[in-house]
Amino acid sequence: MTWLSRIHEDIGAAMRRDPAARSATEVLLTYPGVHALLIHRIAHRIDAAGHPLAARLLSHLGRMLTGIEIHPRAQIGHDFFIDHGMGVVIGETTIIHDHCHLLQGVTLGGTSTRREKRHPTLEEYVTVGAGAQIIGAVTIGAGAKIGAGSVVVSSVPPGATVVGVPGHVIAYTNRSNDTVERLPDPEWDRIDALERRIGDLERQLADARATSAIPTPQQGAVTAE
Repeated sequence: MTWLSRIHEDIGAAMRRDPAARSATEVLLTYPGVHALLIHRIAHRIDAAGHPLAARLLSHLGRMLTGIEIHPRAQIGHDFFIDHGMGVVIGETTIIHDHCHLLQGVTLGGTSTRREKRHPTLEEYVTVGAGAQIIGAVTIGAGAKIGAGSVVVSSVPPGATVVGVPGHVIAYTNRSNDTVERLPDPEWDRIDALERRIGDLERQLADARATSAIPTPQQGAVTAE
């Protein structure tokens, strides 16, 4: 693939995934995620050609210009889009397959200090929400969705939707018919039950005040002299 066709592909990915994009010119001139990706693709080639320091300097320049840090040795596939982008960090041994989508504040980080595979692998069609952190040499299965603010430290099956800290699976998407099967979520069920119970108690208290002399907090306030 030529450089011109690669740039066209990256711009096309932004236009397909961002309804705010109005034209290819707008995307090319104003989208930091596209700028960071173009710089990374150049830095990646420079590093592969045996010039790691030059690649890191170019990567560092890209970080200063865009607020997005991508290590030159990270492997990024086709049709990739970083939306907004500020604060995104993509570590050295990260592998991102085709058609993935990251939002701002995402960290694809490592836990090991050894020179080994220590960053995540994202399979095809993975979406990672704003502020999510995926840490370690874990694999995020094809079509998975990571909710905003989630912290993922273990591998995620294909088609799963993950939320929370630590991240846990709450649903699976069947990509063949685009249906979503929700899983039981005991934590959410408990919170929902507590909210309903609080609502019932508030209504009972309001009814009791309406039919008796129970003062409201304002009526019962005592002013010290």
